Amino acid sequence: MKEVDIVVIGAGPVGLFTVFEAGLLGLNCVLIDNLDKPGGQCAELYPDKPIYDIPGVPFQTAQELVDALIKQIEPFDYELVLNERVDEIKSIDADDKNTSWEVTTSEKKSFKSKNIFIAAGAGAFEARRPPNINNPDKFINSGVSYAVRSKDNFKNKDLIIFGGGDSALDWSVELAPIVKSLCLVHRRDAFRGAPHTEKKMRELVAEAKINLLTPYVIDKIIGNDEVTGVSLKNFDTGDIKEHEANELLFLFGLNKKLGPILEWGIDLKDKKIPVNTSTYSTNRDGIFAVGDINDYEGKLDLILCGFHETTIAVQEAYRRINPGQRVPFGYTTSNSKLQAKLGVKS
Repeated sequence: MKEVDIVVIGAGPVGLFTVFEAGLLGLNCVLIDNLDKPGGQCAELYPDKPIYDIPGVPFQTAQELVDALIKQIEPFDYELVLNERVDEIKSIDADDKNTSWEVTTSEKKSFKSKNIFIAAGAGAFEARRPPNINNPDKFINSGVSYAVRSKDNFKNKDLIIFGGGDSALDWSVELAPIVKSLCLVHRRDAFRGAPHTEKKMRELVAEAKINLLTPYVIDKIIGNDEVTGVSLKNFDTGDIKEHEANELLFLFGLNKKLGPILEWGIDLKDKKIPVNTSTYSTNRDGIFAVGDINDYEGKLDLILCGFHETTIAVQEAYRRINPGQRVPFGYTTSNSKLQAKLGVKS
């Protein structure tokens, strides 16, 4: 059983940034993720999706954000465990205020730590399938997708995007310039995404670069071994019409599955973990929840909010490891040790 300062469950952006904040205080981490690469949903579901709200970075893709975070933590002491999930946590060496924990993975790796950070985003996730369609997954890699892993896959294709949220709007705007044709299908002429993205989408509709089909839902996928089109049903009248297409992108959101978290004795509220916002701690001593997995009054599911949350939580983790000691806070601009690690000449 290896002993570490912080066990981080989830290697998405907030989990990665936890390593940076811990490293500034001389703490080491192990990150555990059941995906085959770091980055969480950013890397797995929408690596090419643009992100605009990271302070000081006007534009970058989700994968570029992940790559930058990995580069940022290069100087620090951490271990990355992929393709494994955390199956069990149990308290050891417990006292009233300084519990230690044993964390065991699906591959029976064990870690001992005073601090566990749950940075698991929405938990385990699976893309929602189109309703009332029998086995749409048989067309995966043959015309059906639930995420954009590479924009090149859609070049010069006749694409139909289904959905009414941010992802559907974002990808309609992003892919319109590279596809042969693009239809956006939604069951109503009202969208849940960002207003400025909806405005861009409607401008492209006016320019005949996007064909907006509302109020329609999918009725059937047409094709044998590969997608050749779809039949659509008017949500109001029930009328059926067919459209040719060789790529279908279903963006109906994700089904959240908390998995083993349900068995760890942590308080939950609507599949999220309530936290104390002074430390972002849960109801269990030494277990913190940061990022989209947590819940508190005024909570916003934004990456930048997760960065703030884990920065505060790491301070408390330091106090648990070093009871009675002052947290050695300092600005990175005057941190000579960090600058030396980064090879910055003073």
